[in-house]
Amino acid sequence: MWTVIYIAPTAKVADKIKTKLSEEGFLVQTRPISLSKQQFEIRVPSGELEEVQEVLNLILHS
Repeated sequence: MWTVIYIAPTAKVADKIKTKLSEEGFLVQTRPISLSKQQFEIRVPSGELEEVQEVLNLILHS
């Protein structure tokens, strides 16, 4: 089961977050929310949620 952990405002931000989380060893998916808005869901497996949130906070605040 995949869980949305973040809504990225642009494809560039989504790619940056996906790359950094992947480098940390997490499985990550990105998916556009709609074609009219350039927003993307960042999704991870539910079992990795807590660990990913810690790393995501570091990425977003750096």
